[in-house]
Amino acid sequence: MVREFNVVIEKDEDGYFVAYVPALRGCHTQAKSLDTLIKRIREAIELCLEVEDPVSNKFVGVQRIAVNC
Repeated sequence: MVREFNVVIEKDEDGYFVAYVPALRGCHTQAKSLDTLIKRIREAIELCLEVEDPVSNKFVGVQRIAVNC
C-alpha cells in the first residue's frame, strides 16, 4: 500500500536541510543535500509507521505573519 504524507522542509542557519512530518510525532531528520534529505525522511516515515499510526490532519497551507518585536 502506498501512503502519502506532508513533509515540512526548512534550511537551518548551518546550511542543513531539516524535514519533519506533522502527522507523525517525532518523525524528523536532517541532511546537507535535498536528495539525501528525501531518502532519510522516507526511511524515517517507514520507521515511525512501525510504531505509531499517523494523526489525521489536513494540510491547509503556510502563512507568513509579521509581528512587532
